[in-house]
Amino acid sequence: MTTQKLPPPTISELRALFNGRVIAPDDPRYEEARTVFYGGVDKHPAAIVRVADAGDVSRLVSLAREHGFELAVRSGGHSGAGHSTSEGGIVLDLSAMKKLEIDHENQTAWVETGMTAGEYTAAVGAHGFVTGFGDTGSVGLGGITLGGGVGYLVRKYGLTIDNLLAAEVVTADGQLLHVDEKSHADLFWAIRGGGGNFGVATRFKFKLHKLDQGYGGMLILPATADAIASFLAEADSAPDELSTILNIMPAPPMPFLAEEVHGKMILMAMMFYAGDVTTGEQVMSKFRAIAAPHADMLRPMAYSEMFPPEESGDYRPMAASATMFLDYVDSSVAQFILDTLAKSTAMMAVTQLRILGGAMARVPVEATAFAHRKSKIMANLAALYANPEEKEQHEAWVSKFEKKLRQSDKGAYVNFLGAVDQAQVRAAYPGSVWKRLVEVKKKYDPTNLFRLNQNIPPAGG
Repeated sequence: MTTQKLPPPTISELRALFNGRVIAPDDPRYEEARTVFYGGVDKHPAAIVRVADAGDVSRLVSLAREHGFELAVRSGGHSGAGHSTSEGGIVLDLSAMKKLEIDHENQTAWVETGMTAGEYTAAVGAHGFVTGFGDTGSVGLGGITLGGGVGYLVRKYGLTIDNLLAAEVVTADGQLLHVDEKSHADLFWAIRGGGGNFGVATRFKFKLHKLDQGYGGMLILPATADAIASFLAEADSAPDELSTILNIMPAPPMPFLAEEVHGKMILMAMMFYAGDVTTGEQVMSKFRAIAAPHADMLRPMAYSEMFPPEESGDYRPMAASATMFLDYVDSSVAQFILDTLAKSTAMMAVTQLRILGGAMARVPVEATAFAHRKSKIMANLAALYANPEEKEQHEAWVSKFEKKLRQSDKGAYVNFLGAVDQAQVRAAYPGSVWKRLVEVKKKYDPTNLFRLNQNIPPAGG
């Protein structure tokens, strides 16, 4: 027997329920409010509700369940697949929920999920603390945490989810649950890597690590196959304190690069050593010795300086992209990457490589829904473009590149998946992880209310 859904609430009904926190198409703020990070996503929700607290979240989730409208959940709006918005549905926008409480004695923080990674990092950094997220300050804490979190502290302190001690989650029945290792432990396991499939996380409790200063920044080297292989070998053998993100790309016209370098293939490395500054400088000297740097901006710095203030403006990239894990990158694989990048007709073609391991790899595979603890290197392939008509050719280039580059590791990191089919979602959750996630989904969201995500349907599949 199917339950009859009520007609969708009117905008005036929504405004009465949510005390004016509703942005509809007639609102002058609508165009800005509906805009998400990535270009090419151009959806028109019926309304955007900027919730003020967990009570608002519970009310809106209950309305979605009763009325049957599509519900998109937005923290920072960085979903590459456009899951942070809806065509004709309602967006639950968490961006006004930014409360942060720091417990200095126990070195923990409770934070609402509308805060961005950059905001949180600056706020706890002012007290000499760090928690690791990704590589971009403007991402919302909700999305990056639920998918895993792989950034500049991953080898020292693990994934973001390895520092998640508890959460508050509104489930599909409108209940606000406190989840941790002892309370709703199955749900706590699932939200650590399983994405937004199980509810709306409204608050997280994070472990804080004491770190006043480290050593890091940007190092730009000329790109050769040997330089790439040497860089990755050094990054792999470096102490856990060092985490790196290597971008292989044509040099943009950055003001600190000599004009003759513009357009040439470079290695743009973002690096952070989470430890003693003197030791960090010694570790970085090995990277500086790989080739004469085009630019060397490595220095003693607070971790929060890895997330500079976000540029305002209309930069909304359109990109064809793919994510994967690699077992190794030697000089022959590196040469293939360079040759393939040179053939792209995109405005900018990039291959990003992140050496994993360290603390992340020491967590048991079954401890969380993130199943890729043993993966060696995370690779992201992207072709950025401005003309929507070019979409097909750049996607074909990325697809061919991915197929030829792929090695034995068939996994995928869920936070970097775009609009993909279920087989690719399954690659993020291999084997028994998928089965276990389906069971949790059946229990907490049997009707798949939370389906705008890399979806785990309650029926499995």
